[in-house]
Amino acid sequence: MGVPAFFRWLSRKYPSIIVHCLEEKAKEYNGFKIPVDTSKPNPNEVEFDNLYLDMNGIIHPCTHPEDKPAPKNEDEMMVAIFEYIDRLFNIVRPRRVLYMAIDGVAPRAKMNQQRSRRFRASKEGVELTEEKNKMREEVIQRGGYLPPDEIKERFDSNCITPGTEFMDNLAKCLRYYVADRLTNDPGWHNITVFLSDASVPGEGEHKIMDFIRRQRAQPNHDPNTHHCLCGADADLIMLGLATHEPNFTIIREEFKPNKPRPCALCSQMGHEIKDCQGMAREKQGEHDEFADTVPVSEQEFIFIRLAVLREYLERELTMASLPFPFDFERSVDDWVFMCFFVGNDFLPHLPSLEIREGAIDRLVGIYKDVVHKTGGYLTENGFVNLERVELIMQAVGVAEDNIFKKRKDDDESFKRRMKEKKKRMKAEQGPSFVPGGQFAPQALGGRDRPMAVQNARQAAYEMRMKGNQRNQEAAQSLRAMMKNGKSPAGGSEDMDSRGVKRKAEDSDSEPEPEDNVRLWEEGWKQRYYKTKFDVDATDDEFRKKVVQSYVEGLCWVLRYYYQGCASWKWYFPFHYAPFASDFKDIKGMFNNFEKGTKPFKPLEQLMGVFPAASGNFLPQTWRALMTDPESSIIDFYPDDFAIDLNGKKYAWQGVALLPFVDERRLRAALADVYPDLSPEEVRRNSLGSDVLFVGKSHPLCDFIRELYRAESHEDTEIPAELCHGIQGILNLDEDPILPDKPVESPIPTLRDISSNCAIGIPNKVLKPGDWEQSNRGPWRPQLGFNPNRQQAHLDQSGFRKLNHYVDRNQGAGQYGSGPPFEAQHRGGQYSNAPPPRNYQQGNYRPPQRDHYPQNQYPRTPPVNAIAANPRFQHGAHGWDRAMQSQSTAYQQNQERGRGGWRPPHNQQDSRRGGHQQGFGQGYGLPPPSRRYNWN
Repeated sequence: MGVPAFFRWLSRKYPSIIVHCLEEKAKEYNGFKIPVDTSKPNPNEVEFDNLYLDMNGIIHPCTHPEDKPAPKNEDEMMVAIFEYIDRLFNIVRPRRVLYMAIDGVAPRAKMNQQRSRRFRASKEGVELTEEKNKMREEVIQRGGYLPPDEIKERFDSNCITPGTEFMDNLAKCLRYYVADRLTNDPGWHNITVFLSDASVPGEGEHKIMDFIRRQRAQPNHDPNTHHCLCGADADLIMLGLATHEPNFTIIREEFKPNKPRPCALCSQMGHEIKDCQGMAREKQGEHDEFADTVPVSEQEFIFIRLAVLREYLERELTMASLPFPFDFERSVDDWVFMCFFVGNDFLPHLPSLEIREGAIDRLVGIYKDVVHKTGGYLTENGFVNLERVELIMQAVGVAEDNIFKKRKDDDESFKRRMKEKKKRMKAEQGPSFVPGGQFAPQALGGRDRPMAVQNARQAAYEMRMKGNQRNQEAAQSLRAMMKNGKSPAGGSEDMDSRGVKRKAEDSDSEPEPEDNVRLWEEGWKQRYYKTKFDVDATDDEFRKKVVQSYVEGLCWVLRYYYQGCASWKWYFPFHYAPFASDFKDIKGMFNNFEKGTKPFKPLEQLMGVFPAASGNFLPQTWRALMTDPESSIIDFYPDDFAIDLNGKKYAWQGVALLPFVDERRLRAALADVYPDLSPEEVRRNSLGSDVLFVGKSHPLCDFIRELYRAESHEDTEIPAELCHGIQGILNLDEDPILPDKPVESPIPTLRDISSNCAIGIPNKVLKPGDWEQSNRGPWRPQLGFNPNRQQAHLDQSGFRKLNHYVDRNQGAGQYGSGPPFEAQHRGGQYSNAPPPRNYQQGNYRPPQRDHYPQNQYPRTPPVNAIAANPRFQHGAHGWDRAMQSQSTAYQQNQERGRGGWRPPHNQQDSRRGGHQQGFGQGYGLPPPSRRYNWN
């Protein structure tokens, strides 16, 4: 989903949805690696039924990782993909289904984004090569050292597209991998594996959602199925909510920003290519034994619990006094729909709505304000009520002018803070060079006796090398100043073209991208349409056309999320979105999509998304259409193209101004070269279907084996009772993987499977339908998946003792987590401690609270916990130190000897009838043994 900040915003607003994964590691014994037994219970205290893998999120980091050396060849890439899947399987441990989905041919609406990405990747690769060559010459000219430039073929990530030989080989390798694991891994023996490779049309995550929707429509579907989907795209959260499944979890890598990357020129860490000095590489280890290794920390995984997110949304979206019955499931659909306005893969986001500026909260607020005018929900089963959407857009449009002005003010404020921060850092900067080791300066009295000097020549050499490095940096800075016409002394040369001397704080600031639209000034709408669309602002017909296309896009995206692809050929034909205030009279702008559209074939999609630089993945005669000046479609493949920053700072955030592919012209040009395809290319250009795998011990195995023995060529329905309630249609594979037959390994480094225990069969065609399951139980957020797991805690005597011995200035975070610790330690040492004498008298009663703040105190334990522990029947939550202030401590001391200490203001709780029951001597009760509520 095209909202890079969406997950960060979501995790900060709803923090309880995140749970860190517990991962059991393989052990080594006498040099042998003992694999993890995935058939044992899940260490995360939850048993998942189905695991779905959006494979493109696995393929990309395994083939061209950013934080470690890339695999040397394609075989190593395949092994890395296998290991990644093994790790995910070990964490999740599904018990019924493993569904692996690779992106197939995408709808045209998605192909435009794919085209932009691939052209960008090609352009950035060329620019990086040019920058490396330029920097290499500069570094060598000033006497720097660089390792020899290795001549090796660069891995073109554009090959991860349906129709290429790489994707065909990946499908073969995954078939071998599944057969091997079904044969040798006990955790795989009873699960059903589906492989939807790149020959099956559709994006990976939408093929997964289609599988889930169709299974939910079956009469044998188990509504308590616990789904787990692996993927890092933000739209997976939306898709998970759109299923309305009560048990849905997403697993993804934990995002760690600003991870260090090696310099592309010298391959050393700590600087970028533009700052490379060409210094000799430092020795790695005593004998340079770690020369070719890059220290990499293993990426950790997190769970995103959509069940908890649903509870958050239920609290936020619940509205009272509605003119129609409130339906939480319908409101979730509306929330998903409103998120489309801040960005998605198929439409540009509206100019006035930015996720970082709280756009979703703004939309939700407007949604709740105008709900009495709309008289109902915005969406229903994937269809949009445009009349109600117009009311939302008009409310956003009223605030657009203020939004743009506030955005400018915030930007200027941020720049001022950054300049002030740089000034402070310069003022606090220490000496340019401080010797280390045995010659490092020590504080007075820091050494009892002088330290003996050891290996002084080596220490002097290291200090001299550091000094040379500083001299080189200073010389380079001086040359750069002279080259730019500046004076080292800061004389008259330090002036701009108008003769005005620049301010010191502006001398090192980065140039700002030119913004001709200036949305914060009057006339912003006229300038926007003139600059972005090259039309006059008075051209109302054109503006209406842009709005109509955007409205069609909103209807298409919602249908795509809830029902599947409504049209394979529809796409938004503009690079920019209209304003919210332009959404007027949109009720009749959309009727329906064209029926019977079909997806592109794989090689046709390659022609639609590849730049000419990646033409080597295509047949020779097809490739010529990209480079031949006489080609009828040569205009689809520009060598260079403009990137409009559109108010952003970095090129990757801008808009690539590429021409849109005309489908009719493309098909007409390809009609002449289709006869040139070889039989292998014809096979790769065909559309396939999902392949089902089961192990020899699976109940469905014998049924499928009988189909092959009978050589049945008719479609056969899957018996639901043999396959965890899964239903569909089977037919026989032309190249099946059968039990007791050897399976040849497509990777030379991996062994063949001599006695296979798996069976594969393709093509499932399932019945359509819909089913909804609501989840309106009490809101009980928890840290993990087990709501009844007991937590260790201190009783009140432990709290008192701890509070008497901690430092006055130390907070709760150093001693524990959650609101109980927060409340107990907020005041510091002795601040809220009643006199110990009154504990012994037995008449101490803590102040009672009729209402606890939301998300701060534990809820009442479950019924079974109350029955097992009679002390909970009195409703005591223990002594609340937060209720006592420092000012009442004196009064408490004065009450000693006068009938004992009493709660402030004689607080009594009639509901509980007198004194609380505690442990023995009238102590306050410890917290309930439940998970604490986290904010």
